[in-house]
Amino acid sequence: MTQPPDILCIGSVLWDIIGRAPSHMRQGSDVPGRISRLPGGVAWNIAMTLARFGVRPATLTAIGRDAEGDELMTACSEMGAMMDYVYRSADLPTDTYMAVEGKNGLIAAIADAHSLEAAGDKILTPLEDGTLGSQTAPYPGLIALDGNLTQRLLDQIARSPLFAAADLRVAPASPGKAERLMPFLMHSRAVLYVNLEEAGYLCQKEFSTSQAAAQGLLDRGAARALVTDGGNDASDGSDKGIITQQPPAVLVTRVTGAGDTFMAAHIVAESQGCARKEALDRALTAAAKYVSGEHAT
Repeated sequence: MTQPPDILCIGSVLWDIIGRAPSHMRQGSDVPGRISRLPGGVAWNIAMTLARFGVRPATLTAIGRDAEGDELMTACSEMGAMMDYVYRSADLPTDTYMAVEGKNGLIAAIADAHSLEAAGDKILTPLEDGTLGSQTAPYPGLIALDGNLTQRLLDQIARSPLFAAADLRVAPASPGKAERLMPFLMHSRAVLYVNLEEAGYLCQKEFSTSQAAAQGLLDRGAARALVTDGGNDASDGSDKGIITQQPPAVLVTRVTGAGDTFMAAHIVAESQGCARKEALDRALTAAAKYVSGEHAT
């Protein structure tokens, strides 16, 4: 390799199997629609959007040495991600995420990330063996971290000197896993990207607005937090104050991956030198384009 990555995306890279129907759905609905199978996972969704913006991402994840894994590695490489640092196990199958979406949003989803969880800190080997960094010379660049990792590994990352020099951007994999990010509430270099529900889990209270949620996270010790609330306003809170903006109004055609798109677009905007207000605006615009069915570029 002659060119290093611009950012590391650590976490889940798996197959997304998504069923989408153009009608409203409820429990027990049986309706016509479309089923797609594409590379997915929080880390991959972020990496894919970064690649669309011309950023060169590398993934640190676990992918099985099965046929599905070989196919996934090829597909991800062809879409612009560096897969050179992936941990591949002969004993663990490639992970899968399955979701059903209707006109009224996400109906249900199941994430089978057991192989990523079983791999544990093996996925971090390039950060400590000198390939990308080491204990004495930690990786100094951007890292996007997703919450599909185990609580034990996330705790380890929050304390590890391997991440002491990184610009660490953190997002939960789902509201149910948001509490795994508790160690990063007191992390001086971590930027949290959460939605309103996830902020509530982290603060153990309900919020009615993104601004209140951002303030709540700051009060709990977060160095910086960005909070989204679907089609409602989003906020960026730090020791410089809280900025709140409204996203563009669009017709929603998909929702899976919208938060990851927001995070990736925001990272790119700030890496290009945008101020907080412009970076938030760009991220909201990219997410709006994504949910409307356009490419977030």
